[in-house]
Amino acid sequence: MGSASMLASVAMRRLEGKVALITGGASGIGECTARLFSQHGAKVVIADIQDDLGLSVSKSITDSSSSSSASYVHCDVTKEKDIENAVDTAVSKYGKLDIMFNNAGVVGVNKTSIIENKKSEFEEVINVNLIGVFLGTKHAARVMVPARRGSIISTASVCGCTGGVASHAYTSSKHAVVGLTKNTAVELGRYGIRVNCVSPYVVATPLAKDFFRLDDEGVHGIYSNLKGAKLEPEDVANAALYLASDQSKYVSGHNLVVDGGFTITNSGFTVFG
Repeated sequence: MGSASMLASVAMRRLEGKVALITGGASGIGECTARLFSQHGAKVVIADIQDDLGLSVSKSITDSSSSSSASYVHCDVTKEKDIENAVDTAVSKYGKLDIMFNNAGVVGVNKTSIIENKKSEFEEVINVNLIGVFLGTKHAARVMVPARRGSIISTASVCGCTGGVASHAYTSSKHAVVGLTKNTAVELGRYGIRVNCVSPYVVATPLAKDFFRLDDEGVHGIYSNLKGAKLEPEDVANAALYLASDQSKYVSGHNLVVDGGFTITNSGFTVFG
């Protein structure tokens, strides 16, 4: 490889020397992001409750290149001790934590009537989607504040920008994630820590297709505003990569919506034929 090619290769590694912790990193958007972050030079710690998958993904990342390093830690994001341990594991193994990606989440039961919703069903979604983000942000801040730097990213949703798309629990949790992102960005900005979130449209994972009772065509054909394009996990991972990298060094308190214009579209009434 010539010197010009080597320089280009280094320039493309946008997270060189950084350490990232990703909750829900064993599958879906989390796995895709873990692989992408690693390709861009980050040391990655995958935190999940899917032990076999998490160990397999971390081994695959490590084996893929001599310069890649990934590890796995069991973590239930509703348990503070687990989150605390995951953060401490990243710092112990790699010496620091630069990036926290609060990605773990659940959809919950597909009930639209608040009369039919059980308190336990509502709490289950809130505990993972909101409490998990709160705990992840708290313990990331614990180690980032003394370092006076860091990027905290959370997975929100288009359901955090609008209503009527998913259950009350899921919608409430994602609205709350956006609010928590803004509030913590204000507090942590004085320490040089950026806090942002990503709000994707429906990614056609098996979980999402089952929840919405749609196939790929239904998700991206009937309801999508941007025709001719399909949202993939890689698109969300690339949004997280931007927020994790120094390319977004002055972006904080931002909700990066990746929805092809879905949340600005009134599908019931439009003057554009």
